[in-house]
Amino acid sequence: MAASELYTKFARVWIPDPEEVWKSAELLKDYKPGDKVLLLHLEEGKDLEYHLDPKTKELPHLRNPDILVGENDLTALSYLHEPAVLHNLRVRFIDSKLIYTYCGIVLVAINPYEQLPIYGEDIINAYSGQNMGDMDPHIFAVAEEAYKQMARDERNQSIIVSGESGAGKTVSAKYAMRYFATVSGSASEANVEEKVLASNPIMESIGNAKTTRNDNSSRFGKYIEIGFDKRYRIIGANMRTYLLEKSRVVFQAEEERNYHIFYQLCASAKLPEFKMLRLGNANNFHYTKQGGSPVIEGVDDAKEMAHTRQACTLLGISESYQMGIFRILAGILHLGNVGFTSRDSDSCTIPPKHEPLSIFCDLMGVDYEEMCHWLCHRKLATAAETYIKPISKLQATNARDALAKHIYAKLFNWIVDHVNQALHSAVKQHSFIGVLDIYGFETFEINSFEQFCINYANEKLQQQFNMHVFKLEQEEYMKEQIPWTLIDFYDNQPCINLIESKLGILDLLDEECKMPKGTDDTWAQKLYNTHLNKCALFEKPRLSNKAFIIQHFADKVEYQCEGFLEKNKDTVFEEQIKVLKSSKFKMLPELFQDDEKAISPTSATSSGRTPLTRMPSKATKGRPGQTAKEHKKTVGHQFRNSLHLLMETLNATTPHYVRCIKPNDFKFPFTFDEKRAVQQLRACGVLETIRISAAGFPSRWTYQEFFSRYRVLMKQKDVLSDRKQTCKNVLEKLILDKDKYQFGKTKIFFRAGQVAYLEKLRADKLRAACIRIQKTIRGWLLRKKYLRMRTAAITVQRYVRGYQARCYAKFLRRTQAATVLQKYWRMFIVRRRYKVKRAATVALQSYLRGYLARNRYHKILREHKAVIIQKWVRGWLARTYYKRSMHAIIYLQCCFRRMMAKRELKKLKIEARSVERYKKLHIGMENKIMQLQRKVDEQNKDYKCLMEKLTNLEGIYNSETEKLRNDLERLQLSEEEAKIATGRVLSLQEEIAKLRKDLEQTRSDKKSIEERADRYKQETEQLVSNLKEENTLLKQEKEALNHRIVEQAKEMTETMEKKLVEETKQLELDLNDERLRYQNLLNEFSRLEERYDDLKEEMTLMVNVPKPGHKRTDSTHSSNESEYTFSSEIADTEDIPLRTEEPSEKKVPLDMSLFLKLQKRVTELEQEKQVMQDELDRKEEQVLRSKAKEEERPQIRGAELEYESLKRQELESENKKLKNELNELRKALSEKSAPEVTAPGAPAYCVLMEQLTSVSEELDVRKEEVLILRSQLVSQKEAIQPKDDKNTMTDSTILLEDVQKMKDKGEIAQAYIGLKETNRLLESQLQSQKRNHENEAEALRGEIQSLKEENNRQQQLLAQNLQLPPEARIEASLQHEITRLTNENLDLMEQLEKQDKTVRKLKKQLKVFAKKIGELEVGQMENISPGQIIDEPIRPVNIPRKEKDFQGMLEYKKEDEQKLVKNLILELKPRGVAVNLIPGLPAYILFMCVRHADYLNDDQKVRSLLTSTINSIKKVLKKRGDDFETVSFWLSNTCRFLHCLKQYSGEEGFMKHNTSRQNEHCLTNFDLAEYRQVLSDLAIQIYQQLVRVLENILQPMIVSGMLEHETIQGVSGVKPTGLRKRTSSIADEGTYTLDSILRQLNSFHSVMCQHGMDPELIKQVVKQMFYIVGAITLNNLLLRKDMCSWSKGMQIRYNVSQLEEWLRDKNLMNSGAKETLEPLIQAAQLLQVKKKTDDDAEAICSMCNALTTAQIVKVLNLYTPVNEFEERVSVSFIRTIQMRLRDRKDSPQLLMDAKHIFPVTFPFNPSSLALETIQIPASLGLGFISRV
Repeated sequence: MAASELYTKFARVWIPDPEEVWKSAELLKDYKPGDKVLLLHLEEGKDLEYHLDPKTKELPHLRNPDILVGENDLTALSYLHEPAVLHNLRVRFIDSKLIYTYCGIVLVAINPYEQLPIYGEDIINAYSGQNMGDMDPHIFAVAEEAYKQMARDERNQSIIVSGESGAGKTVSAKYAMRYFATVSGSASEANVEEKVLASNPIMESIGNAKTTRNDNSSRFGKYIEIGFDKRYRIIGANMRTYLLEKSRVVFQAEEERNYHIFYQLCASAKLPEFKMLRLGNANNFHYTKQGGSPVIEGVDDAKEMAHTRQACTLLGISESYQMGIFRILAGILHLGNVGFTSRDSDSCTIPPKHEPLSIFCDLMGVDYEEMCHWLCHRKLATAAETYIKPISKLQATNARDALAKHIYAKLFNWIVDHVNQALHSAVKQHSFIGVLDIYGFETFEINSFEQFCINYANEKLQQQFNMHVFKLEQEEYMKEQIPWTLIDFYDNQPCINLIESKLGILDLLDEECKMPKGTDDTWAQKLYNTHLNKCALFEKPRLSNKAFIIQHFADKVEYQCEGFLEKNKDTVFEEQIKVLKSSKFKMLPELFQDDEKAISPTSATSSGRTPLTRMPSKATKGRPGQTAKEHKKTVGHQFRNSLHLLMETLNATTPHYVRCIKPNDFKFPFTFDEKRAVQQLRACGVLETIRISAAGFPSRWTYQEFFSRYRVLMKQKDVLSDRKQTCKNVLEKLILDKDKYQFGKTKIFFRAGQVAYLEKLRADKLRAACIRIQKTIRGWLLRKKYLRMRTAAITVQRYVRGYQARCYAKFLRRTQAATVLQKYWRMFIVRRRYKVKRAATVALQSYLRGYLARNRYHKILREHKAVIIQKWVRGWLARTYYKRSMHAIIYLQCCFRRMMAKRELKKLKIEARSVERYKKLHIGMENKIMQLQRKVDEQNKDYKCLMEKLTNLEGIYNSETEKLRNDLERLQLSEEEAKIATGRVLSLQEEIAKLRKDLEQTRSDKKSIEERADRYKQETEQLVSNLKEENTLLKQEKEALNHRIVEQAKEMTETMEKKLVEETKQLELDLNDERLRYQNLLNEFSRLEERYDDLKEEMTLMVNVPKPGHKRTDSTHSSNESEYTFSSEIADTEDIPLRTEEPSEKKVPLDMSLFLKLQKRVTELEQEKQVMQDELDRKEEQVLRSKAKEEERPQIRGAELEYESLKRQELESENKKLKNELNELRKALSEKSAPEVTAPGAPAYCVLMEQLTSVSEELDVRKEEVLILRSQLVSQKEAIQPKDDKNTMTDSTILLEDVQKMKDKGEIAQAYIGLKETNRLLESQLQSQKRNHENEAEALRGEIQSLKEENNRQQQLLAQNLQLPPEARIEASLQHEITRLTNENLDLMEQLEKQDKTVRKLKKQLKVFAKKIGELEVGQMENISPGQIIDEPIRPVNIPRKEKDFQGMLEYKKEDEQKLVKNLILELKPRGVAVNLIPGLPAYILFMCVRHADYLNDDQKVRSLLTSTINSIKKVLKKRGDDFETVSFWLSNTCRFLHCLKQYSGEEGFMKHNTSRQNEHCLTNFDLAEYRQVLSDLAIQIYQQLVRVLENILQPMIVSGMLEHETIQGVSGVKPTGLRKRTSSIADEGTYTLDSILRQLNSFHSVMCQHGMDPELIKQVVKQMFYIVGAITLNNLLLRKDMCSWSKGMQIRYNVSQLEEWLRDKNLMNSGAKETLEPLIQAAQLLQVKKKTDDDAEAICSMCNALTTAQIVKVLNLYTPVNEFEERVSVSFIRTIQMRLRDRKDSPQLLMDAKHIFPVTFPFNPSSLALETIQIPASLGLGFISRV
């Protein structure tokens, strides 16, 4: 396609930038051919004119669509170039926090400088078994691919990890080895994988150091070969090392450190075992203080030392050898402190008794003087003589450093060799995976020999990498049958030839080293002369004659020649080495043994060691002098040889590449420096891979994927049944240039940019479709809006017009009303005016007339009052005169009378003085009295007369007086009226005046009161307002306080509730954890059992060498010999608990629950013993008291005993008589052997039957007498027992009377006793009839209730059926009819069983006599000798077949136990049992056998049966443990067996739901609580095995069905993918769908239901299944970036809804299974919700409470738009989420534990099935057992 089609307006491009390397811009106008300038708009808002190169006229790189940004594979990018790669890596690293990215076959790993939670065992399990393209890029994916290819292709693999120092090579290699160790496991018990991992701390401590770029930089290269056996389990490893940086031992640059081991030793110097090393602070030693940075932040050297020593111990390096290593290392440190003093310019000396040297000699075990001498001298050997020459101080210092380096290098090689010996295995290696951790391309300001070797190695590796990439491309093209065109790629063979060919740099260097006077300068000149101007890759610096430049594949590097020769020679004085070889310290000479192997600290001989490499080195011929020559090999020569060997190894394997990138030089976490990244991408070959891919057809699609993605570009007529032809037709129309694509067999190949063009066409088509949809929808919406508006307008008009009409009508009504109102108002006004005038007139008249009347009245009143005043004055004057006159007259009379009285008194006084006077007076008095009496009588008569007259006069007077009084009253009345009127007027006036005064006073008072009221009101209002304010404040305070109190109470309640809930949850968690821990222990125990059994079988196979021919073994052979068999050998005493035999021959720790049960049982037994002892004491007391009472009445007791003895003697004689007759009959029968005689109907037979009948009748009579006698004895015993006197008087008295009468009248006593027995019998019959009546009534009531319930149910079913459609109604009616018939059938079966029981009972009663005869025969047989028994013939007539009433037990012989186990367990087919027989039948049969053994009280039989059962179940599960049906069947039967042992154990807690018949079947002799615990453990193991089986079945389906398959077709499209193709989401024939999962779930559920598994257990299994589905789905979602999209969230939610619907159909919603899917549901919701604003963040935080913070952030980081219309989640939004969730306390773990198994419980579920009704089918082959 033309450039003008791509470089259009708004197209985005990349332009170079000096700071950011590449910068994004947007075209402001279309590009036209010939334009020299592009108008661009930068992202920061500036406009720019970009000038094209006039020579090349290359346009800037196009930017990929946003939908392709952030892809897992760089080759999936449509435009493959440097800026696209850089931008994609940056977006993944910075925005998505993803450090791994694929680039074709290369994994690019960027060092995050931060610990990430992506390397746990859960991540390893998630990547295990997955295809490399199915998961997000990861080092584990590369490791899994290597492991899988090794197993699939039977070819060795290599993982090549390279990169700069600090890029994370060592960590990547370490994680790869950890993956192999975790996934494969080891083939032996030596834990080789742990040893492989343990080699890392050792090698890091002696080979890693801190540099300016990396705190843990590997200063050597290593290649580790991990060996595997035929089952691909780790059996060993081997390590090769390359080019250790020895110079670091003696010199470190600024801010760098020596090797870690030295600082670890110094940090641990205070340990007691290290005191002999005489170490101290690292700053005290010259070799550790030069860098000035002895401490690494965040690293504890002392702890690291402990880890190093622990790793050494794990690898088998003993303590003595460890101390030897530390002595040598400490000696090196002390050697560095040795100082020299110059004597002259050519010689030097060491101070005497120099402490560092003496410590060195002590540690090394060498002579001080000798070492001191050879440190300052050297030996020179010539052809003629040998002489000793002193050396200068500088030479001595260099020799000391060379010795230190040499010792360290030898020690390093010794440790590597011993690590290899520890990792070596005697088992033959089948294949290996090599992990190469080697230095990347290096260039510094000063580059020396080390950088030259490193870059040389990288040249070789890059050449191998290029060839491999080229080869893969070629294979892909040939596979798809695409024409192969040669792709030009960079070949670095010229550079390699420059270095290693003849007369190359290394050859010239070795040649110069052999020269006696060779120097770096002469070597440089040879280089210039040989290669300058002859090789384009070799240059000479302009300003230096001691350096050279090589053009490497990555960059030009300038090397300084200084030091090349010295480092290449690596010389050390031979005399110093000899001194060390003569050391008394045994380990030191081992380091310098070149001819023989060092002694292994693990005591492993080297003779049996086989090399782990597939490329064995050639054996060297032994000849004299070879050791010396080998010793003189230069470092460059050795490095070249080892590098060639490495390349041969890599070429013989399938390589996998990991390129580590260092994002910045400052070790800042998640900081991306574009310049440094580009340098490393160029250096590591990633861009070269991109270039090779881009040169061909980098984009590759399968036909189905292309069709699914670009179906929108096709018309309906273009779609054919042949997808391949359809794609061809469409592409020919879309892309006219046929060179831009090629059609392969299964894929379409596109050149770079074509996918972007297709994506553009697709986006345009979708955009056009969206515009059309928007246009149509907007038109539809606007039309809807218009129609709504039109309808609304019409409605408004209607209402407005109606309103106007109503308003007009209202106006008319108001006008009419106004007229009426005006009329009445005017009338009212006139009338009111008239009334006012009239009222005023009348008032005036009334006031005027009143005024005149009042004036006239006042005048009359004044005249009248004047007359009255005159009258009263005149009367008063007359009365006053009269009173004065009367007073004077009375006064005069008084005075006169007083005077006369005084005179009379005086006279009387004189008379009284004389006696005669008295006598005269006395005589006169008598006469006078008589006279007076007469006078009184006369006066009385007169009085009467006068009274009569007076009465008459009074009558007259009264009449007259009455008349006068009436007149007077009339006058007075008139006068009073006048007075009253006058007084009323006056009073009215006074009242008026008073009222006026009162009115004035009232007004003033009112005014004052109003003023006071106003003041008071104001004051009151003010007070009220103040009070209201105070009240309001108080109310607010009260409300606040109440609210606070309520809140506090609520908070306290919530806190308490939360605490309670938390404590409850914690207790539940603790309980679940304890259960889980216990069940995990059981799981581990079972695993160890299986492991032990496998080892035992292997040993058996190894010991028993099979001979020719096949020997068949008995299939019924017992499995009791296995070491994991549960043994229940119980001692004779019951106190000894059960013991189990284990493979380790150690006792199992006592189970606490079992111990508590035993303790409880012991306590109960002690209590029972105490109760029995008390009862025994009480009985003894009763016996003593009874004896005392017997002595009181010996006669009574004697009579009773005499009577009893007589009766007993009589019965005994009768019994003997009957026995004799019976023996005679037997004898007669035995003498006649003819069958006719004894046949039924024969005369003898009839006689015999008659006699037998008579004997039976006689026996019945005697039996009744015995019963009477027993009852009498019982009554006598009751009478004898001591009771209270009152309670026992009556019975004892009656008994005494009866006994006394019996002496004389035995018949009366017998009658009396018979009467008593009759009464008792009648009473018992009455009670039984009463009970029967109550039972019948209860049964009838139950039937009525059941009929009512049935009636209600029928009505409900009828109502439901009426609501259903006709088809469903018919189906429901049929179902109901089937149910009804089934119930009736069951009822008939129950009735039939009852009738069978009745028949059996009647038959038993009919044959009771035969049974009695049989008992008598048994009694007779006891007296017959065994010989007689043998001689007697068998008489079938006397052994008739009887039908028994079964007791729910099964009897078998001891020798049939193995046959029982074989037929019932080992060879039983679950499917036949589940389909044809009742669920749990084997469990019932086994329990019935146990019951019979318990009935026989045979503990050996019980123990043996239970042990065989447990072992056989284990054996079956081991043999067919991967069959879900088998495991489910035996889990169900084990649980049923366990429930039977509980149900019939006799414990009250388990007998609540039993029937009385079932309670009779309880075990009587043995307590099998311990076996119940063993069965419970077995059930737990079976449950865990069931979970593993269903997990293995479901796991391949889950990811495909839940994530990859498009359940809702067309929602999500396939995005472009790279070289790492993912599993297609299009459903092919072999892929799993959601329906596959649902069908499998249905299969599991139906199998468990058929096997009769407990419903609660089914719920637990379903919960576990759903947890597995949710966990695996979520884990894959978190590890797959392509699955985190909006459309995939919709698919997941739909799939989850289908699973929930399945739960509803199975009535399992309350099983807790739905809750296990909550994290997956929330993750799907998280993919679909808005992710922009703070409100969205708050909603996400509240919604995703089942997800951890790490999971939420991971999903947001992985969220990838599938279409251009979706938007990515911004970094700021993710940070907002992290800030909101920072206080949440949850697990930092990213993935869910898919291997987690919930603790299982087995709730007690009693069976209603009666044991005696169980029938044993003949198909089981159990004819040798019989029902009892």
